[in-house]
Amino acid sequence: MNEENNELLAALDSVAEVKVGDVVKGEVLAIDDARQVIVGIEGAGVEGVIPSRELTADRDANINDLVKVGDVLDLVVVSTIGSDKEGGSYLLSKRRLEARRAWEEIASKHNVDDIVEAPVTQVVKGGLVVDVEGVRGFVPASMIENRFVQDLNQYKGQTIRAKIIEINAADSRLILSRRDVLNEERAAALSRVFNELAVGDVVEGKVARMTNFGAFIDLGGVDGLVHVSEISHERVSQPSDVLSVGEEVKVKVLGLDADKERISLSIKATQPGPWEAAAAEAPEGAIIEGTVKRVVDFGAFVEVFPGVEGLVHVSQISHKHVDNPSDVLKAGDKVKVKVLEVNPDKQRLSLSIKALEEAPAREERSERSNNNGGNNNSDRPRRNSRRPRQESAPMNYSTQDEEGSATLGDAFGDILKDFR
Repeated sequence: MNEENNELLAALDSVAEVKVGDVVKGEVLAIDDARQVIVGIEGAGVEGVIPSRELTADRDANINDLVKVGDVLDLVVVSTIGSDKEGGSYLLSKRRLEARRAWEEIASKHNVDDIVEAPVTQVVKGGLVVDVEGVRGFVPASMIENRFVQDLNQYKGQTIRAKIIEINAADSRLILSRRDVLNEERAAALSRVFNELAVGDVVEGKVARMTNFGAFIDLGGVDGLVHVSEISHERVSQPSDVLSVGEEVKVKVLGLDADKERISLSIKATQPGPWEAAAAEAPEGAIIEGTVKRVVDFGAFVEVFPGVEGLVHVSQISHKHVDNPSDVLKAGDKVKVKVLEVNPDKQRLSLSIKALEEAPAREERSERSNNNGGNNNSDRPRRNSRRPRQESAPMNYSTQDEEGSATLGDAFGDILKDFR
């Protein structure tokens, strides 16, 4: 009898005490309807429970597909259930043990400033949740880009490269920055681009983003700006009217400023200019149709080709005297004009409307004798009643000149030239 008691006491003493945080092995004894697994903790003689949430992160998973009776699992003790040592049991977790081991591996493999690739698993209010080799990491919104980002949902499902800013296995804290990686990549790209590019080079790029004042073109990690005035030879109100994000374009390098990290580009400089075509299609003497674009004090600007405007000087509007061009013409009018002179180098085009109209016959002066009772009055001094003519071609004007740049000499040049 004493021997049996001794053996029983020895068996009880050999039972391992289970503590919270211990890593144990558990044999699957049953799978109940409450979506939990019942296991026997090896060497302890007690049972434990694994709720489905502690077995897998997939809420729709079928437990029977994951484990079977007789399987032996590595588990961590989360807490006790009940206070009776003989009748109590323990809450166990497979997921937390895997996370702990992943943390231990991450801590042993990586340090602060290491760059890792991490899939974005969730978008939250403050940033992005990522998976770093099985460990939950966080990228704050301010560390996602080197510029403001309105919508973070665009990153969900993507795999990003980020630098480890803080790693603390004890607190399960892993903070990363994608912005730091982008800044380093941009610095390297800037060095490469400024070493390889020169003013005048024509290269290919991709439209990265657009603003009201132009479009930013990605040249391979570095953005250059195409100002709205450099997008097309035609007038462009909004870059988005003619370009789209992701579109590949050819650009010419207009300027490089390494100190300010600025690259000025042009799309229209890579395309044939409209003035080149104008010289061939509208030589001097040609008759063409155009649209009045704007009317100024000294004449009207008429667009004859896309991006090509010529000036109809006030003296070339009509054979009749015109005080104000707006009395005769208005924006949007379709008019036929004759080319008086074209200069593609200076982008100047002089046009005439009256050259296409028949000049009115001169009124014959009535005999002076009828007005003077038949007397010649040859001894009376004669006044020169001849008025200055306005039939000569005006000076050339460029559509790039300011409308107010015309001088009095320009406006009255024809009158003074013919006055005698």
